[in-house]
Amino acid sequence: MIYFITLLVLSISLWIGNSALSLFLGILLALIYKLPEGFFTQKYGSKILQTGIVFLGGSLSIGTVYQTNSDYFVWISIFVVLSFAAVVFLGRLMGVSKKLSFLLASGTAICGGTAIASVAPSIKAKPEELTTAITIIFLLNAIAVLAFPLSNEYIKLNDVQFGAWAALAIHDTASVVGAASSVGEVSVEVAATLKVARTIWIIPLVIFSAWLYRNKNDGFGLPIFVVFFIVAALLNTIFQPNEVIVEYLKFINRICLLTGLFCIGTQISRESLALLEFKPITLAIAIWALIIPTSLYLVIGF
Repeated sequence: MIYFITLLVLSISLWIGNSALSLFLGILLALIYKLPEGFFTQKYGSKILQTGIVFLGGSLSIGTVYQTNSDYFVWISIFVVLSFAAVVFLGRLMGVSKKLSFLLASGTAICGGTAIASVAPSIKAKPEELTTAITIIFLLNAIAVLAFPLSNEYIKLNDVQFGAWAALAIHDTASVVGAASSVGEVSVEVAATLKVARTIWIIPLVIFSAWLYRNKNDGFGLPIFVVFFIVAALLNTIFQPNEVIVEYLKFINRICLLTGLFCIGTQISRESLALLEFKPITLAIAIWALIIPTSLYLVIGF
């Protein structure tokens, strides 16, 4: 019976298609039902996430992203690196765990839940750390979708400026597009285009995180899924597959991401949820409070 219920809830999470909700449904299932030791969701969650990361690499073309964002790529890259470093640095000062700070930095600087889920297997993050990071980023994204269009009633940015501001200041790609769509089609086009320049940083981030958290006995070795991720990204860049193939790869990545997060959620217990702290929330809000005005200044200035 528990297998049927699990597959039913998983199907609902895939139908909804939201990363945070998939994770929360997995947690809810684990809290309501006592899952057997070594249950299949607990056993294969990380592997499914890793598989999704490989397909993500296959959907990314380094050359195409650079050509599309050539005028802004350097500035966006600097913004990404500084944002990431700021979260890690402030996290250390505030006493937030190293891995949780790394996850929050990834989500803040690059592309929200997708970046967090992509990095988590590389750094061997605990389910509790993954849950905390995605929950915080999800809440900030929800606020941004509502608050950014409302704030523009007073700031009065034009469509291009608002799209650029959303692309820099909002974490998750879907939330970036959602906020920009409230302003206009031009804003959506600008936001989506510039956000891709942040998303492409997943490639060096996954490689760097896998190397940083490697087993010391492995030397410079990388996990096998990271190797496949690099190969997939290089193949996309070299052969430039057509849009149909790329969309298919993105679809598989999305299914693996949602399924993997659901499975990770089933590893959460009441005891682990009780360990959640306010420090990570304060960290994420503090950095966001710096990013919002800084990105606004850059958009207006340029």
